Amino acid sequence: MPATSHCLKSPPAAATPALRLRLTGMMLKVRRLFVCTNQKSGVGEAVAKALKKELKLQGLKKLLMGGERQRVRVQICNCLDLCHDCKKGEGAALVVYPDGVAYGNVRPADVPAVVAEYLGRDQVVKRLLIEE
Repeated sequence: MPATSHCLKSPPAAATPALRLRLTGMMLKVRRLFVCTNQKSGVGEAVAKALKKELKLQGLKKLLMGGERQRVRVQICNCLDLCHDCKKGEGAALVVYPDGVAYGNVRPADVPAVVAEYLGRDQVVKRLLIEE
């Protein structure tokens, strides 16, 4: 009788995508883009919607970077406590977690640059960056 291996050659069909990646030796990293929706103009919701659309358009919602699978999630939140840094402009605050990068005064028109530059090329969009 052949010896049985405790390693899975392929994950079970019913496994979730994250579990399948872990079982096959790849870790799944989740980046979350938190968008402030506390402004009355509704710009936060518009930025979140534009981010979701642009991530799909540029093919960056799920990607492989440095041997790691990454998923990017867009989440709205009530307040990021960055109004002072946004200079009360027309845009919303945006924080990338776990990276700790914060952008201020982000408008829907800025979204393609944020997605392409930061998420696609790993380069900060300096004109929107909130520095501490």
